[in-house]
Amino acid sequence: MQRPIGTDDATNRRLWRLVGPVVVGAGIAVLAALWLITDYGSLALFLPLPTVLVLGCRYLRISIRIRSANTGSTPVSAVIIATAVFLPPPFVILSVAIGKIVDQSLNRTHVPVKIGFNIGKEVLAGAAAAFACAATGFEPLLVHVDRADPLTSALSATVVAFLAYTVVDELVSQGLFAMLTGTPYRQRLVADWNILAVLRVGTLGIAVTTVVLYHVNQWLLFVLPLLLWCIHLASGNRIRARQGNEAWQRLAEATDEFNSVDQTAVLHAAVRKAAALFSTDEVEVQIRPPTGETRLVRSNGRDILYDGTPEDAPPAGGFVIPISLESYRGDADLGELRLRFRAPVKLTEREGYTLHTFAAALCTAIRNASTFAETQRLADSHARAAAQDPLTRLANRRKLQQYGDEVLAQGIVGVLLIDLNHFKEVNDTLGHSAGDRVLTTVGERLSAAVREGDLVARFGGDEFAVILANLSAPALAEMRAHAILDALAPPIHLDDMRISVEASCGVTTASGGTIGELLRRADVALYQAKQDGQRVVVYAHARDTADIGTLTLGGDLARAVAEGQFVVNFQPIVDLATGRVIAAEALTRWHHPDRGDLAPDRFLPAIERSGQLSAFADAVLDQALIAVSQWADAGHPIPVAVNVSPRSLLDPSFPDAVARRLAARGVQSSSLIIELTESVTLSKLEVVDDVLAALRDQGIRLALDDFGTGFSSLATLARVAVDELKIDRSFVAAMNASAPGAVVRSTIDLGRSLGLVVVAEGIEREDQRQQLWELGCPAGQGHLFARAMPADRLLAALRRGHDGRPGCLAPPLHDTDTVIRLPRNRRSRRSAAAEPGQEWTP
Repeated sequence: MQRPIGTDDATNRRLWRLVGPVVVGAGIAVLAALWLITDYGSLALFLPLPTVLVLGCRYLRISIRIRSANTGSTPVSAVIIATAVFLPPPFVILSVAIGKIVDQSLNRTHVPVKIGFNIGKEVLAGAAAAFACAATGFEPLLVHVDRADPLTSALSATVVAFLAYTVVDELVSQGLFAMLTGTPYRQRLVADWNILAVLRVGTLGIAVTTVVLYHVNQWLLFVLPLLLWCIHLASGNRIRARQGNEAWQRLAEATDEFNSVDQTAVLHAAVRKAAALFSTDEVEVQIRPPTGETRLVRSNGRDILYDGTPEDAPPAGGFVIPISLESYRGDADLGELRLRFRAPVKLTEREGYTLHTFAAALCTAIRNASTFAETQRLADSHARAAAQDPLTRLANRRKLQQYGDEVLAQGIVGVLLIDLNHFKEVNDTLGHSAGDRVLTTVGERLSAAVREGDLVARFGGDEFAVILANLSAPALAEMRAHAILDALAPPIHLDDMRISVEASCGVTTASGGTIGELLRRADVALYQAKQDGQRVVVYAHARDTADIGTLTLGGDLARAVAEGQFVVNFQPIVDLATGRVIAAEALTRWHHPDRGDLAPDRFLPAIERSGQLSAFADAVLDQALIAVSQWADAGHPIPVAVNVSPRSLLDPSFPDAVARRLAARGVQSSSLIIELTESVTLSKLEVVDDVLAALRDQGIRLALDDFGTGFSSLATLARVAVDELKIDRSFVAAMNASAPGAVVRSTIDLGRSLGLVVVAEGIEREDQRQQLWELGCPAGQGHLFARAMPADRLLAALRRGHDGRPGCLAPPLHDTDTVIRLPRNRRSRRSAAAEPGQEWTP
């Protein structure tokens, strides 16, 4: 805490440069008054009265603090102005000088420079008032009591005396304050004019009242002291009440600005408002938030002088009144509010309470701003996390969709869907940590390869997407795709290894629509790139088997089941040697009223996703069993093979539903064959084991469809006890090639060794039938024998037969009792092959 201004020698020497002329001027005025007073000897008896009044005013002082300076308001100015109207200038000067000398001698706390200034200022101001009044030609009221001037002249003289006194008093006083505070003199003249104006008006009111009372009755002057005391007391109460009201109003205005959730705005408002509220030279706030750095903000009420860390703040001295920033309950100490003054100041009780209220409100505002800032930080963090891939820091699917919808409205947009080839091998061989490093590097390279305005996102796993914004032409997308994939070509260094990254890319472009549809098209193109082994494939509508309209099929399923729109046709399965029909496979078509006949691959996914799977399965099974019953009644007891959705095998109640259907149609369980799709059911083998066992326990036979197209055919045979194997049509079509032919031969041999029936699908030509029979395949189906047809047409074909042989759809390969010379490789087999003319019963 610094030493109060005005108590050190250097300051006193500066003050004497201003005070000296004031004291000298006052001394000259006193000497002149002593010289001139002899001309008014008869009025000497009136000198003690104003002197006593001047001295007594010290007990009627109202102190008003303006920053570090205490402005004392007493009726002395009113006494001096009134004296200038009643007595000649010498009496005014002497009464002021004697009264102030005695007053200052009783005040032992003042230093000489202040005593000299206070006496000299009042003497000069009094002399100015007296001589100004005399300059108007007005005769003092007590000089010629018997012929006093009219009241209007007296009041005019009073106003002139008031103006002269005020001008001299303000010029001299504000000069001193400008020196003490270091502010410009002109600025000091207009500082705090509103408070001083109230005091000046009160002074003029007292002087005018005195003059009016005298004109009413001269003896009323003897009650002037009491009048002064009453008027001054009322003025003091009025000033204090006004100060209190203004203080609470300023406090309310200050706390209103604390409603901001911006911490900087709160702190800046606090230091500015506090400077005006407590009339300080400077205010500073130092906060210690729970999170973040300590902060100091300082202001002089007009400008923010400093805002930063306390360590870097310029030094500040003076008298300090600190208060902790605590809540109303006294907790949550967040820092300190400091009021700075150039000299020692003691706050009033009201100011002290206001300061505590202000500090508590500021504490709450800082806490609210800190809470909001933390909430905003968390919200921003969550928003970034919601739109950002946590591993690569790239955009995620949500961010890409949002950005894509924005740029689609601005021009041509390209979408690249990139998938890393053989990335699973990296994870399986080197571990997921190495895989993460590869993904991070790929993300960095993709980001470096795109242009400004493009966006790279990671969809999860090893799949990335790139949005190419504002393309000048659609063809540029493919060129950009190749350039971006080239950026992935350099090997990635993982510890001591070099990993080469290859990728496939699907490309599509559009200048409208939705980003969701573009991503679907890019996915179609990516699938084609993977399937064809190409690096980049551009989406082609002709190769897009998907249709947006397919998505709407789900809404038509319930009506389709209820109205019987699903129609079951049957393709016969024949004995390759004899051409006799030994079974039939049920093939379902959807006879859609608007879209015509739909193949199973168009509607089965929609059915499996819907809640209509059980109803659909029941409808198909029921039609198949009705056909079996009709054929048996007509003398053709052949079984029917029905494809079952893998999801049906996940339903434990499925075997019971099949049993109820068999019983309802009076069909033996041996007349039903359920075909399983091996590549789909493998992943759920443990789940479907119980269902398959229950079906076999009923006597229902199981067939493994599309054998050889899955990845675990032998594993499936080891787990699932099937009765038949069906060779996929793709192997039959390419049977003369080495690999497919080997698969066909191996499947036939495997079926014979396991005692299973082997059925070849997709037989189109007679030479295929002959070759398959020679390899030992007993049965087959295909367009060579018949296409799928309704049940009644198949029954008619069975009745009609071939060459007068009912139940046959093709001629036998050889006549009965014909000796057949089999190929050497077939004769050498140990398995019992069917002899010519021998029939095979499934």
